[in-house]
Amino acid sequence: MNSNVHQTDCATKLTELLQQHEAELLAQWMAQHQRSSGQRPDLITESELREQARAFLAVVGQALQAGNLTDIHAAAWANVRELLSTLSRSRAKQGFTPSETAMFLFSLKQPLVERLRQNYDGNPEALVEEVWTVTLLLDKLGLYTTEMFQQSREEMIERQRQEMLELSTPVVRLWEGILALPLIGTLDSERTQIVMENLLQKIVETGSGIAIIDITGVPIVDTLVAQHLLKTVAAARLMGADCIISGIRPQIAQTIVHLGVDLANITTKATLADAFIVALQRTNQTPVRELHRPETR
Repeated sequence: MNSNVHQTDCATKLTELLQQHEAELLAQWMAQHQRSSGQRPDLITESELREQARAFLAVVGQALQAGNLTDIHAAAWANVRELLSTLSRSRAKQGFTPSETAMFLFSLKQPLVERLRQNYDGNPEALVEEVWTVTLLLDKLGLYTTEMFQQSREEMIERQRQEMLELSTPVVRLWEGILALPLIGTLDSERTQIVMENLLQKIVETGSGIAIIDITGVPIVDTLVAQHLLKTVAAARLMGADCIISGIRPQIAQTIVHLGVDLANITTKATLADAFIVALQRTNQTPVRELHRPETR
């Protein structure tokens, strides 16, 4: 039989099977899924799971009408892919594993094969062809679900990483017109970009004229780190703010000299406190300590 004709014939029979035995298939699918490793009642309720299964059978039934059982990336399977993508994203957020997510589809195999066996009783050759076609289809959909799950997890990890980078580069307003940017950890190109964006935005918001960049928590200062610092200072100056670099330990000072990095035009201090004093002097401000006065009776 021609492959296209066979696909169309198989798709028609599967469509009829889903329409005529949907309730029975759904019940058997849920029972099989409960016995599988993908069942997680702590993460999803039975009613939610059943509704997702019912929606899957509905969109698959629509896709089968096109007669294409081999190319799940065809236009006819767009709704199926969208549903599986949504399902994968939700399961990634809920805490499912990739295998648990894939088992949602794979647990449909046995009920579907059993129904085919009943329909093709006495015709083993046709049964083998139908079972093979259905198995390949569910395998492809299961793999697609796993790929979408992995992609969702990677996107989540990337968002969390970006959030951690932003949280690790806070810009603090120390005094009127004085900002502080304490850096902790490695300063690479990507983080430098976030540092500059946060600092420049805070300069605009507060109208500050001085920014103290404290590198006490930066373990290593090499040529690349020094270049990143110079870029940040240059960007701040373009916004009208001068920078003071604090946290220059003896080892860092020796490294900077050895590397030949020119910091002659940048004020540097050993501690954040020293840099803060210089910043107050430049802005003609003096911190006032309120004296405690004894209560009078």
